[in-house]
Amino acid sequence: MHQIQEEIGIPKIKTETVGDNHVVFTLSPLPTGYGVTLGNALRRVLLSSLPGACVTGIKIEGVNHEYSAVKGVKESVLDITLNLKLLNIRKTTKEPSVITLNVNKAGEVTGEDIDCPSDVEVLNKDQHICTIEKGTHLKMELRIEKGVGYIPAQLRQKDETDPKIILLDALYSPVEKVRYDVEATRVGQMTNLDKLTFEIKTNGAITPEDALKFASNILQSYFNLFNTENIMIEADYMSDIKTILEKEQQQQLSKPAQESYTPIEILGFSPRTLNALINGGIGSIEQLSKCTESKLSNLRGFGKKALTEVSSALEKKSLTLTEE
Repeated sequence: MHQIQEEIGIPKIKTETVGDNHVVFTLSPLPTGYGVTLGNALRRVLLSSLPGACVTGIKIEGVNHEYSAVKGVKESVLDITLNLKLLNIRKTTKEPSVITLNVNKAGEVTGEDIDCPSDVEVLNKDQHICTIEKGTHLKMELRIEKGVGYIPAQLRQKDETDPKIILLDALYSPVEKVRYDVEATRVGQMTNLDKLTFEIKTNGAITPEDALKFASNILQSYFNLFNTENIMIEADYMSDIKTILEKEQQQQLSKPAQESYTPIEILGFSPRTLNALINGGIGSIEQLSKCTESKLSNLRGFGKKALTEVSSALEKKSLTLTEE
């Protein structure tokens, strides 16, 4: 960690949930230039390297290629494949799975009509697939695979053994949006520090928090290749996170405990008694309970009636004046 962190402290991470699977992370303070360094590296990994699942091939009964038309179905096969690409899928195993669509009722067909095995889940069940007419029976098999990145259908054509399957371009990434922004921030007199704001939106197959952790682990695994022996070079110019944490904890413990402050107005004193206390510098119940009877009696405008009023009010709160 940069040596400047000893002066400005360890960067703090704040999270703000914007919507479903949509989170904004804020990291600051960072040394100058580190906002772009971290933001760009994480963004590239998030967009390219997160594993996800998608439909990679379909088989429709009576259809041999994507430019066909299915009798009784409003959409063409090409339109159906485009709609199937929009399905958000969570898959827990690495092996390919097959899910089925078997519909014979007229109307709209959505992701909810798909039958899935235990290792596959369709997340956006309201996704439109096609519309079929009365008396039509649509039977379809969808191949679901888990992978990383983007693989066009042409590259997988030579390895395909089933001549009846229609291959689809595979976009595995569960990340829908990644954006980062760097702003200037300050700590004390240092005004040239960075604040990194990182926005991540996923399709629900992985949470934004887990996506960020995965990307961090990927980068860390590559950086470790340059220092497999874990040797600290020029240790005097590096900051140790454990040392900084211990220093912050000691500073926190050395701070005087902040005294609680409960306004005396809530005790319901008469205006004369309340004004006498406030003019005497007593504004909280905590301060009042530390006073003695003689101290209160010396306050201007504070008499025996006021003393009785104070004692009665404190007694209701299970408190008393300090004994002399």
